[in-house]
Amino acid sequence: MPVNDVVDPAAAAAQLAACVREAGQLALSMFRTTVKQWSKDGASPVCEADIAVDRLLRDRLTAAYPGVAWLSEESADDGSRLTARYVWIVDPIDGTRAFLAGLPDWTVSAALVESGRPTAAALFAPVTDEFFLASANSGAMCNGTAIAATHGASLAQARIAGPKSFIHRLTSIAPDLVVRPRVHSLALRLARVAQGTLDIAVAGADSHDWDLAAADLLVHEAGGALTRVGGGTVRYNGTELRHGILLAAGRDRLALLNEHLGDERLASL
Repeated sequence: MPVNDVVDPAAAAAQLAACVREAGQLALSMFRTTVKQWSKDGASPVCEADIAVDRLLRDRLTAAYPGVAWLSEESADDGSRLTARYVWIVDPIDGTRAFLAGLPDWTVSAALVESGRPTAAALFAPVTDEFFLASANSGAMCNGTAIAATHGASLAQARIAGPKSFIHRLTSIAPDLVVRPRVHSLALRLARVAQGTLDIAVAGADSHDWDLAAADLLVHEAGGALTRVGGGTVRYNGTELRHGILLAAGRDRLALLNEHLGDERLASL
């Protein structure tokens, strides 16, 4: 693909759908089997399923769009991506700990990012057979059905999932939040907001581009948003891949939440 070519988001989403579904089936075939595993970066787990899925996605996506750069949790980072207009951002298995523990809430996550923002995204939870897909200005779907974030601005009885320490502090704003179990795959946790089964999702301070990019577009296309605490759009494919605490919700509820969190007395959150 020549550098100046434009990638159509809908076509990229169709390509992602085929590749991510195939990758999810590969991961599922290795799920609850004996796989080699090791640690990286001190304590983060990785296993041979992560590597196999990463290889499959890279082979398929770069063959389909050879001019698009690549960023994956399980690939060596190539600095040339920083000058690329388009980049695939991939987490081969988001929730490797859950995968290794035999738990269902892990996903395969992939997005096309253009100039710092996602324009096509696919997220697959193979164990529960939930396939999320979105492209810019076309809405978000789960298993072919349109999905939407919940409406309203109230925090009363809002269903929330995320790091316990952060949610505990939020009770100073909304003491009647309904805390749901923390979803191990961060991408899936955020997608639950797009799906409307959570009203608010929180990403801890250790999230990276590959955890977020696909889910960000899903939430956005479902009528919600993912922002930094206090507001601010998340940008991808920069020199810094790690992000601080982030919030996802329907836009009215998120605006109210960020307004509260912008107060100096809550700056420590």
